[in-house]
Amino acid sequence: MKKTKKKKRAFVSLRMNILFFVVFILFSLLILRLGIVQIVYGDDYKREIDRKENVTVNTSVPRGKILDRNGKIVVGNKPLNAITYTRPKNIKQEDILKVAEDLAKLIKKDTKADFKAITERDKKDFWILKHPDEAEAKVSKAEIKKLKNDNSKIYKLTLDRITEKEFNSFTKQELEVLAIYREMIGGYPLSPQVIKNKNVTAKEFAVVSENLDKLPGVDTTTDWDRYNVYKDKEGNETLGSVIGKISSSKEGLPKDLVDYYLARDYSRNDRVGKSYIEYQYEDILQGKKEKVKNVTDKVGNVLDSEVVREGKRGDDLVLSIDIDLQRKVEKIIKEKLGSARIGQPYMDRAFVTVMNPYTGEVLSMAGKQYERDKKTGKTDINDYALGNMTTSYSMGSVVKGATVLTGYQTGAISPGDVLNDRPLNFLHTKVKKSWNTSGFGPINDLYALKRSSNVYMFLTAMKLGGQQTYIPNGPLSIDKVAAIEKFRKNFAQFGLGVKTGIDLPGEQIGFGVGQIPPEAGKVLDFAIGQYDTYTPLQVVQYMSTIANGGYRVQPHIAKEIREPNSKMDEMGPVIQEIKPKVLNKVDMKDEWINRVKLGLEQVVNDPLGTGYGTIKNKKYKIAGKTGTAQALYDGPVSHSPGLMLWNVTFAGYAPYDNPEIAVSVVVPWSTTDKTHVNLEIADEVFKAYFELKEKREKDGLDTATSTKKVENIKSAKEKQSE
Repeated sequence: MKKTKKKKRAFVSLRMNILFFVVFILFSLLILRLGIVQIVYGDDYKREIDRKENVTVNTSVPRGKILDRNGKIVVGNKPLNAITYTRPKNIKQEDILKVAEDLAKLIKKDTKADFKAITERDKKDFWILKHPDEAEAKVSKAEIKKLKNDNSKIYKLTLDRITEKEFNSFTKQELEVLAIYREMIGGYPLSPQVIKNKNVTAKEFAVVSENLDKLPGVDTTTDWDRYNVYKDKEGNETLGSVIGKISSSKEGLPKDLVDYYLARDYSRNDRVGKSYIEYQYEDILQGKKEKVKNVTDKVGNVLDSEVVREGKRGDDLVLSIDIDLQRKVEKIIKEKLGSARIGQPYMDRAFVTVMNPYTGEVLSMAGKQYERDKKTGKTDINDYALGNMTTSYSMGSVVKGATVLTGYQTGAISPGDVLNDRPLNFLHTKVKKSWNTSGFGPINDLYALKRSSNVYMFLTAMKLGGQQTYIPNGPLSIDKVAAIEKFRKNFAQFGLGVKTGIDLPGEQIGFGVGQIPPEAGKVLDFAIGQYDTYTPLQVVQYMSTIANGGYRVQPHIAKEIREPNSKMDEMGPVIQEIKPKVLNKVDMKDEWINRVKLGLEQVVNDPLGTGYGTIKNKKYKIAGKTGTAQALYDGPVSHSPGLMLWNVTFAGYAPYDNPEIAVSVVVPWSTTDKTHVNLEIADEVFKAYFELKEKREKDGLDTATSTKKVENIKSAKEKQSE
């Protein structure tokens, strides 16, 4: 019994010794490991703890101004008080929420626009953040196991199971916090996000500034907003559709161009030009962004910031547009179209382009359109200047100058040729005649232009197509393919049926180009402007080509690029001047062009001319061509299929002995061909241009002096303070 107890005691003692030995070994290994960590790797771990990271962030700057040719601000930047948030790296959502809740106590962000911007997904995410336990209970452990702990799938399942009642359960105060919170998490870490920059009161700005130490990441700064100096009573911005739009800081970069802009050092929330001038000249207007280097610790907290490159606002863009003329033209369109459309259910728009025929500078591009608001039922008149280059119409007789010149060039007719204007009856073809249905009789080319003879153009087209003689009730046996191709080739030399090359995106060329007419009679229609369609901008380029002696000049809406000037009332030095660009010289003799010019002069100044009675300002020496085209209606008003209406047009220039401006006027879709609204508009536009010129000369102003100063600095400042 004693021996058993002794053996048992010895066995326990052995086990204890083994245990102590094991413990000793483990402690020795631990001490050794600690020694290695401290002695061998200690400096590395210390450096890891103290590690700092340099992160460079771009800060946006105001865009360049857009001014007219005389130095008047058209589009500028209005300074705004702004509250921003810069999100640190690796910050928890709960911490951002805490800042949002604190900030919501100091500012208001509860407008309809603020709440409308909140999406259903925003509300669901916010509900999960505010109700973590309930959110966790939405997915069972079995489901989590089945989803293999895939957090993204678990989160999506949680979102799907949040009820409408739950995500719509927030109070107004909670929604205000959400409106702030969604802005805070919207951008990239260390990139300032605008929380509020509209209607920030002086009190809000001051209170937030005083509490910045309690609002980590929040800052008060100055932002900017784009504004147009000129607006009409209805709120339409002068030249608004051509100026284009920029994205907001919420929109940021357009989705389809994100990669393009990111590759060019843009940030995702940068404001960029979305359309037309703002888009076309983005590189110039955007400016050079300020570069800030942020020094952060390993958790992402900003330790220090340093400006490594000062920002510089965008360069200023000087337009060829004369804003005073533009406004006068818009007023003329509005008044004349408003009167003419009484009893005209389809006449809803009118276009005018004014261009220098030698330089291609677009002095005015104006358009108005009546549109019915579907919600209110009210009809508003809106800016549609863009329609001068994005919409096309059958232009009618304004193209007859090009038809006559094509006849000369192809040998179909010679200057002074006499042709017999009478109704033309062809086999299986509708009668072809002039507006004087009995005909003008034997007439020459000048008379044909002056009186706008259709038959003279028909006979020219026949000869061009290979049929030299008209046989009453006989066949129209022309080579329609060869004829239409010759016409289009020559018309293109003037800019009809091809892009004008204007420095704006989205230009259209019209319809019909490349199509072969189904029957030969359509070639005759082409000769009087009733087959292919053209834009008002193409028409003014065509008339400019005749006015300047045969040079097709590229239209352009930008005149100069200038450096920004710190003095608001002075313009910076010129960086680049947009010089005239000749696209081609028409393949026609000077004497041919001069003869057509004589015919265009007679249209307005000879008592028999179709423009004589309505264009009354003869002292300005206007030359041009009237036009009336019967065309298929394809506008917005409901109508019976195949409705045929009238487009009334005019294209001209002045003075005819030394042209300064070329003008196109297009008013589509009249129910009658007796309206003269096209000529009334043209008459007033020429008058407006020359009266402005006379007034400026009397005041001692010219381009050289006016573009040294910002002319409307007072009105621009008033606009900024609104």
